[in-house]
Amino acid sequence: MHPPHPDSPCVKICVIDDATGLCAGCRRTIEEIMAWPRATVAEKEAILAAIGTRRPTPSS
Repeated sequence: MHPPHPDSPCVKICVIDDATGLCAGCRRTIEEIMAWPRATVAEKEAILAAIGTRRPTPSS
């Protein structure tokens, strides 16, 4: 049995901050956002872990 895929961290506030390159809503990079649909469980968990270390963008 495969582990379930984590839910997307998207909160429907999709604005990339020019200074940081991070989404103001979910704090992912555009590359992480684009990779999410095809990412493995391990890749998604790594993205979620990275998000947890990032500061909120100034506009959020």
